[in-house]
Amino acid sequence: MLPLTIVWLSQSLRIEDNPALFAACNAGAVLPVYIYSTDQGDWPLGGASRWWLHYALEDLKASLDAIGLPLIIRQGEALTVLQHLIAESGATTVAWNRRYEPFAIEQEARVKLDLLAQNITVQTFNASLLFEPWTISNKQGKPFQVFTPYWKACLASPSPEPPLPVPKVIHPIKQTIHSDTLESLHLLPRIHWDEGIKQSWIPGATEAKKLLSRFLKEGIASYKEQRDRPDVEGISRLSPYLHFGEISPRMIWHAVHKAFSAKPEISETYLRQLGWREFAYHLLYHFPETPEQPLRTDFRTFPWNENPEQLKAWQKGLTGYPFVDAGMRQLWTTGWMHNRVRMVVGSFLVKHLLLNWVEGAYWFWDTLVDADLANNTMGWQWVGGCGADAAPYFRIFNPITQGEKFDPEGKYVREWIPELALLPNEWIHRPWEAPETVLQKAGVVLGKTYPKPIVDHGKARERALEAFAAMRDGK
Repeated sequence: MLPLTIVWLSQSLRIEDNPALFAACNAGAVLPVYIYSTDQGDWPLGGASRWWLHYALEDLKASLDAIGLPLIIRQGEALTVLQHLIAESGATTVAWNRRYEPFAIEQEARVKLDLLAQNITVQTFNASLLFEPWTISNKQGKPFQVFTPYWKACLASPSPEPPLPVPKVIHPIKQTIHSDTLESLHLLPRIHWDEGIKQSWIPGATEAKKLLSRFLKEGIASYKEQRDRPDVEGISRLSPYLHFGEISPRMIWHAVHKAFSAKPEISETYLRQLGWREFAYHLLYHFPETPEQPLRTDFRTFPWNENPEQLKAWQKGLTGYPFVDAGMRQLWTTGWMHNRVRMVVGSFLVKHLLLNWVEGAYWFWDTLVDADLANNTMGWQWVGGCGADAAPYFRIFNPITQGEKFDPEGKYVREWIPELALLPNEWIHRPWEAPETVLQKAGVVLGKTYPKPIVDHGKARERALEAFAAMRDGK
């Protein structure tokens, strides 16, 4: 009788380059399991992530079926569910791929300790990162807090191992193990606000590989020039697939190197973005308090405002600044926002409105299909000036000139703010300055069909600088 391994598929929702699954298949019989945990710590899945997870699990089930394995779905506390499955199946080993969020680290440590005490073998693997956080340190043996030397240290380390193939030797278990239905997880919304997300995305490992292949053929050559342009298709859109483990960073790393081995100048800019993802996990692992506390402790006394009306206007894309509003409406409709626009809307919330960056982190967490605790935390602390290698607080993005630079013909704004579609390019990013005759011709009535700016850019900038000076001077 072959030994049986339970493979706990927590956030590696693929069968290719899945070290835990690959090792288990080579060792004997396999029981793949997804546990929808009732205890998700301080950051339970947001609505957009729950939507994505439903379809990612659907795709995973089909992939496992294709190689002769079931997907067992259970709900409950992870350790309790695993203990029940061990009793039902007679498994002697439990394997999983490691996670790096604070809650997940604590959860996996508890599970491992209890299973070992029951004489169950535990095997854990790296499936989510190129360089695990504890493998990279500065000359003093401490974690990096600046990206460039961190990435240089990564590149000086041994190259990531090649991705593993889909397992070929499959030994499914003979007994029938009960599985909850995917529908019983109630991941999809009861009120159908998800139509825009449905039209924008196809979750799953199959689609992830298609997107990567298309990007390597059509997008990466111009990535350096177009990656900051939300009005063109210049990026890979792989972020949600990476977060849910539908594709691995090793798969991307080696595919890019293989395709452009003779042209490293093409691959370096894109792979550097993978490096920023690695850096985010490096920071989260070493500074686990940062999802809600600034890394720079002096920012704990920053004089943030509390203004629910302005927060709501920002969330709904009704600030009166078209580039900001286009981003926020794209987010609500599609569950995603271009990275350049994320920086601009983040800066607007934190610096124009003086609202705490944590408010932005909470909103992104609920509305992004690629909501990722490490990336979300680093991004918001970067724009707020309070994190590692962050933009200085006094660097305040001008939402008008950012729009004019990165959406010069107004294509992006017109797509997401159709009420401004007839404005000429000259005024599309600053409609409040347009002559009344131009507004009338475009059918725009400021304050009615589109809001007037909720703050004046110049005055907001001065107020932000004064708040920063007050914090710096200890006033």
